[in-house]
Amino acid sequence: MAALNRHNDSEVIYETNTSLVKKLVASLDRNQSQAHILISSSTQEERDNLYGKSKMEGRLMLSDWANRAGGKLTGMVIPNVFGPFGNPYYNSVVATFCHQVSHNETPKVEVDGLLKLIYVGELVEAILKAIRREDNTHELQIPHTAEAKVSEILDLLQHYKDVYQEKGEFPAINSSFEHKLFNTYRCYMDIANYFPRKFTQHTDNRGAFVEIARHGIAGQTSFSTTVPGITRGNHFHTRKIERFAVVKGKALIQLRRIGTDEVRDFYLDGEEPAYVDMPIWYTHNIKNIGDETLYTIFWINEPYDPADPDTYLENV
Repeated sequence: MAALNRHNDSEVIYETNTSLVKKLVASLDRNQSQAHILISSSTQEERDNLYGKSKMEGRLMLSDWANRAGGKLTGMVIPNVFGPFGNPYYNSVVATFCHQVSHNETPKVEVDGLLKLIYVGELVEAILKAIRREDNTHELQIPHTAEAKVSEILDLLQHYKDVYQEKGEFPAINSSFEHKLFNTYRCYMDIANYFPRKFTQHTDNRGAFVEIARHGIAGQTSFSTTVPGITRGNHFHTRKIERFAVVKGKALIQLRRIGTDEVRDFYLDGEEPAYVDMPIWYTHNIKNIGDETLYTIFWINEPYDPADPDTYLENV
């Protein structure tokens, strides 16, 4: 997977990437290895640029090694990859636009081309499949799962900002691609300074009314009580969209991005009802830190399915 994608001097990209493969081949020869090697090439192979040339030559060098040494090679030719936590200004235009839109910067469409895209989770599934079947396809074309123009992607992200980030509403999601793009966008928001979000209360002599969630997608609403000192959760999701709304009592909601050590603490009080949304790949929990029963309303975009729960236990 290692490669140089961006540099002011394209010759540096070419030399770096080809030399990495040469070192790998030399190591394989030195150890008389017959390993199964997977290399991530790119659809840039088809284009007249030194990055694409470096990726193709690297794949062909490993193909020559596999043929003479008896090893296996999966030479994956991969379309544009997008998903949570990609590096803006480096990995993809989707990462760059998500960062810019969510941080109130001004994106610019340089070339409004049609992108062939694959979500990072779908790519991981393809990689695991190749490993498990010991694939020996030296030019394995990984199919894209979505197509969109650059301007269409930007329009969707700006819509998510207007509807979700500004108004707190869950936008209508019309396809699997839009679901994945929305979850990707949420991962670029500055959650430490965004949550918790206060609800608007409407009060009169009868009491108060609070709208918990307005949404353009199907979902499940549930309610829980938690006695003092008890913690719920300590799990994460890879696709689900979830909101925790505290309406009575005092709570500590904690989030930690998988693979990192930093824990985000959010304190909520039913006296000022508020909510925190759970980004994908953040393990999360909620603890009653008050002296009375905690009342929480949960909204999630899909009901729990024991056969496909998308719920992975890990302590915050």
